[in-house]
Amino acid sequence: MQPPRPKSDPPGVPARRAALKLLDAVLRRGLALEQALDSSTQGLAPNDRGLAHAIVAEALRRLPDLDALINSATRQPLPDDAKARFALRIALVQALALGTPGHAAIATVLPLVDGGPRKLVHGVFGTLSRQGVTLPEPPTLPDPVALRWHAAWGDQLIEDAERAIAAPPPIDLTLRDPGTVPELEGESLAPGHLRLAERGAIPALDGYAEGAWWVQDLAASIPARLLGKGAGTALDLCAAPGGKTLQLAASGWDVTAVDISESRLARLRENLERTGLDAKIVAADLLAWQPAAPADAVLLDAPCSATGIFRRHPDVLHRVRPSLIAEMAALQAQLFARAADWVAPGDTLVFSTCSLEPQEGEDQLARFLAARSDYAIVPVREDELPEGITPREDGTLRLLPGMLADKGGLDGFFIARLRRDTA
Repeated sequence: MQPPRPKSDPPGVPARRAALKLLDAVLRRGLALEQALDSSTQGLAPNDRGLAHAIVAEALRRLPDLDALINSATRQPLPDDAKARFALRIALVQALALGTPGHAAIATVLPLVDGGPRKLVHGVFGTLSRQGVTLPEPPTLPDPVALRWHAAWGDQLIEDAERAIAAPPPIDLTLRDPGTVPELEGESLAPGHLRLAERGAIPALDGYAEGAWWVQDLAASIPARLLGKGAGTALDLCAAPGGKTLQLAASGWDVTAVDISESRLARLRENLERTGLDAKIVAADLLAWQPAAPADAVLLDAPCSATGIFRRHPDVLHRVRPSLIAEMAALQAQLFARAADWVAPGDTLVFSTCSLEPQEGEDQLARFLAARSDYAIVPVREDELPEGITPREDGTLRLLPGMLADKGGLDGFFIARLRRDTA
């Protein structure tokens, strides 16, 4: 979807033009928001790039409610991929959720459409503005997601997820040295953790340049925490962007980090250099690669649908389909089986996914244990976890959006710690 491009855009329009391209990339082409950001905002100043991202992220958080308003003001429903619908989403989310004055919201969007669609966009926006419409709080989940999660987790999860998506989540830091806390305002919810009180430019924060910390959601830090202090060699599989590698290295493990993506590993290399930590980095396909010898600890943060991180990446609510979940679950099963052979007898394997889909968590573990009698669950203890998080009866950990809601919430994760028999 290419909006018409005049010779010179009026001020404010380039950011909205980029937002239209970015929203189209996610909803029509199925790309991840972050994946499409560079190409959609090419040539923009940093402020305009940030604005385009903010507009689209907020539109994705509130898409069902934006579309309901649009549908209420049109005689015939607009196709989901109609340019006019995309333009109205961008105008309305600015006016109703981002605090942009209505006249500016529509004036910077109209140049993106022409002819009949331009008149339609102007008319629908004007009608809704005169009606004084508002967006519901909390936002509404897309129907397919709500149905899937309700079947898995029930009513409470839907309520919690809708509250969780209402605003961008807080920023969590993992400290390189838990005994050295940067001069930042925030709250510690676990050893070596700080949840910032306010959002801001990350590189400008105290301790960043010195490598005193890295950004990592509290939930994402738990899998590496369950391996404890370093006691030998550790494999971090599917390691990029590298937060868990940094944790393991800071805890004294001799770490080898493996990931298929060279570009994502570049970020890990940068963070290793910034923090002064050490790890061996391997760019390889885990379905073809194998270590020279078994490791004392293996962490498999398996590729998944990533629906558990919908607070930070609302695009997953709209582009993840059952077919992708099934595809990821099949890949996980292959990786799980291979990783299990790389653990030394008597040692530990941690399996985790940032997914709210049972197929990528509980069901995956059940299939693995049925096939591998040499593995058993090592129950996670409550004293290993942030206060307010409790392991399940079987010793695994299921993190859901409602947990620690009064502290800013958590991403969704499934985590299991396993030990291989010595026999």
